[in-house]
Amino acid sequence: MDEMRNEYDFSNAKKNPYAKKLKKQITINLDDRVIAYFKNEAEETGIPYQSLINLYLLDCVNENRKLKISW
Repeated sequence: MDEMRNEYDFSNAKKNPYAKKLKKQITINLDDRVIAYFKNEAEETGIPYQSLINLYLLDCVNENRKLKISW
């Protein structure tokens, strides 16, 4: 196995253009039904359920959907 160099030259390095788009890890409480729904969707699509939840929420943001709440 190759050993790592002791020093690296980053003088010509560029900032990651996608750095602002990186995801932020959070803790969120979800109902069991919500988790089960997205896990089932994950099995059908082959996309991890957490990614599906993120994609769904991102779609809500992009479409400027408003939550309909009735008590």
